[in-house]
Amino acid sequence: MLAGARSPDGGALRVCLAQFTAHDQYRPASMTLAPSEKPAVVAIYGCTGVGKTDFSIALAQRLNGEVVNADSRYLYRRLRIGVAKPTHEQLKSVRHHLIDVLDPGERAYIPLVQQMAYEAIDDILSRNRLPILVGGTPLYMNAITEGWNVPEVPPDFEFRKALEARIARDGLEQVRNELAAVDPVAAERSGTNPRRVIRALEIHAATGRPMSAIESKSEPPYQFINIGLGRDRDLLRAEVARRVDDQIAAGLVEEVRGLLESGLTGAEPAFSAIGYRQLLPFLSGEIDLESAITQIKRDTNRYIRHQSTWLRRRTDIAWFDTGEPGWREAAFALIDSQLAQRKVS
Repeated sequence: MLAGARSPDGGALRVCLAQFTAHDQYRPASMTLAPSEKPAVVAIYGCTGVGKTDFSIALAQRLNGEVVNADSRYLYRRLRIGVAKPTHEQLKSVRHHLIDVLDPGERAYIPLVQQMAYEAIDDILSRNRLPILVGGTPLYMNAITEGWNVPEVPPDFEFRKALEARIARDGLEQVRNELAAVDPVAAERSGTNPRRVIRALEIHAATGRPMSAIESKSEPPYQFINIGLGRDRDLLRAEVARRVDDQIAAGLVEEVRGLLESGLTGAEPAFSAIGYRQLLPFLSGEIDLESAITQIKRDTNRYIRHQSTWLRRRTDIAWFDTGEPGWREAAFALIDSQLAQRKVS
């Protein structure tokens, strides 16, 4: 049960979820916020393919809101089909921020995305509208909602290039072990993401200190109403398979080919997005299309497991099963109740 929340018919809201209880992934959280003078921001969490985009747009239309993106893939211009970016019609129906703000060759990093998100939230609040933060990149969502202070060490491209060459030659494990030796916390957080492993080593090389020791947190200037969307794992796998097949049918291969023909090499940061890097071996003739599609699906499901690992650490998110009848109305009711409490407090 979700403490302090009632459904429109007076019954207690049902929050979560066969998926989460069966696999012990997430815990339902009380959503009774302490009184605060800070402006409210709704934050919507969830794994890839769970329905965050549609829900955030419906919520924004309902509450005079605007969406602030915290999904790393949406930041990049020219990526559309493979990242399932909101459609032109969806972008017209509700104003979105932090979409198409970087070129494919630019790198996204936590302080940059955090600063852009805070600026967008302040802009929305200045116009008396409700900011709705939405993301499938837990690293960015946590940094924004928890007020992470991350060291602003400038990129050392020669250092990165040398480590990237080592990873390409010998694999990630050896480099990740080197990170674990100097910063085990950062090594665990980075998982199998080579860019994050390299970044942590880069910060250690530049400062002589572990990245995890330099990082800190400060209270963000907003009060977040944290809403999580979940779905049964088997249903989510089926959704991933359907979604990837639809993306291929919609022209994903042609999109990637067009990016390469425009002068991009495939080594740009944007190509780290799932659905793009997996097609490069096909376009170079190394594998067939079916193998590339299989790899996209496999990597998407692996990324969903990574998202789940991050999300289960948060105990302040109220979760809703998008497979349950009436989940959207229940989520709306919870958000309404929290906003109403703030108005009378």
